[in-house]
Amino acid sequence: MQTEVPIEIRCDAGAQRLEAHVGDARAYVAFEEEDGVVTFTHTVVPETLRGRGIGTRLVREALDCARREGLAVVPRCAMFAAYMRRHEETQDLLSASGRTLLGLGPAA
Repeated sequence: MQTEVPIEIRCDAGAQRLEAHVGDARAYVAFEEEDGVVTFTHTVVPETLRGRGIGTRLVREALDCARREGLAVVPRCAMFAAYMRRHEETQDLLSASGRTLLGLGPAA
């Protein structure tokens, strides 16, 4: 069973990243935001931080942030796409192109 590592996740809007710092290592999600849509382009978790649930925590926080900000989501990052396929409760965030990207039909 994985135990969650105490980390602080911060958004660096200028760099278009959501970052988690653990000691000297940094994991991050890169995104692009335009016209009410946030596109998550990639997630980077250094090898020293893998297997600790940090990438998943970054994805959850990024999606929670999109929900709070009222943004539609395009999951171009494979990690986001996989997470959103598994977690139907997040699929209401998908933009039309995000739904197409995941192979889902139009929103009900």
